[in-house]
Amino acid sequence: MFKEKRDNYVQRLNGIYEANLKKSDVTVINGAARFVGHKIIAVGDERYTADHILIATGGYPVIPNIPGAEHGITSDGFFELNTLPKKVVVVGSGYIAVELAGIFHALGSHVTVVTRTNKILRAFDSMLGSALLEEMSSHGMSFAQNTTVSSVEKSSNGLTVKMASGVVLDGVACLLWAIGRRPSTDVGLDKTNVKLDEAGNIKVDEFQNTSCKGVYALGDVCGKYLLTPVAIAAGRRLAERLFNNKPNLKLDYSNIPTVIFSHPPIGTIGISEEEAIKTYGRENVKVYRSKFTPMYYSMTERKSKCLIKLVCQGPDEKVVGLHLFGDSVDEMLQGFGVAIKMGATKADFDE
Repeated sequence: MFKEKRDNYVQRLNGIYEANLKKSDVTVINGAARFVGHKIIAVGDERYTADHILIATGGYPVIPNIPGAEHGITSDGFFELNTLPKKVVVVGSGYIAVELAGIFHALGSHVTVVTRTNKILRAFDSMLGSALLEEMSSHGMSFAQNTTVSSVEKSSNGLTVKMASGVVLDGVACLLWAIGRRPSTDVGLDKTNVKLDEAGNIKVDEFQNTSCKGVYALGDVCGKYLLTPVAIAAGRRLAERLFNNKPNLKLDYSNIPTVIFSHPPIGTIGISEEEAIKTYGRENVKVYRSKFTPMYYSMTERKSKCLIKLVCQGPDEKVVGLHLFGDSVDEMLQGFGVAIKMGATKADFDE
C-alpha cells in the first residue's frame, strides 16, 4: 500500500516535470546518449550537435567486487522492496547507510550496520557521527565495526554474510550496499577533450566549464556536493550565464546547508571543528556547545538528546560552522543557513 502510494507520488512529480518541459518548448529525446566526436552526440542512429552541451548524468551506487555481491541491493533496490525484511545488513557508514538503516529499524527490521572503521559519518563534524552512533546503538541497532564483508552466499534460509573479522551473519533477508557512489561518465568522453580528476569525476571550473569549450558539467558527475538542490542551483546559474547575459554568475559552493534524514535527523552548514582548526589554526578557533533534552522527552521513558555546536573563527567570532543533532533540526537549519551565508557572528546568535 505504502509503496504504491509513493510510486504514484513520484510518477505525478515526473509528469509535472515533463509538462514543464513541454510548456517551455523543450524537445525531449529518449535514449542513451554518447559522444561520438567533438560536440557530436549519438542517440541510436541519430546524431545531434549544439553550441552548448551539458553533462548532468549523475552517479550510481558502488557494489563491491566480492563473491556473492550480486545478492545484495543498493539504494535503488531499496525503493523496489515490496515487503519488509525481518533481518537486514547495511554495509557502509555514510549518510545513505545511516538513513536507510534508520528507516529499516523504524519499520521493525532487525538491523546490523557493517563499517570499515569504528566511526560513522566520517565526512562530517565528529560530534555528529559519535552522537548518532550512540543513539542508533541505544535503540537496538547492531554494529559490526572495523571490518568489511568478504563474501555472500545464498540459501533457502536467506543470505549468509561473512566478514573479514570472522563474524558470520546467517538468515539475512536483505543485504544493502551503501559504500559510496561513482560518477556516470561512460558517455564516450574519450571522443572529447573532457578531462577527469583522480577520482573519476569530470573536472570543471567555478563556472561549470569542462576542459572542452562549449561542454559543461554539473551535479553528481562532478563529485562536489552530491545534492539535488545544489545541482539545480548550479544549472540555473549556468543557464543565466549562457542565455541571459550574466557572464559572471556562478554558484557559491561554500556554506551550503545539508541535512541527514537519520533518526534523529542532523543539520550542518559550513566546516567542521576539525577543518576549522586545520584551516585557521587552533588558536584562532573557538567552539561553543550545548546539549539538552527537548521538552517533548522530558516526561517519557525514551530520551533523545539535542546537540548544538557553533564553530567560530577570528576575534569577531564569525560563525564558520553550525552542527545540529536532534528532532526537527532538519527544518530549523534553513534560517540559520541564511544567517551564516550573510556572515553572522557569535554575538549575532546571542542577540
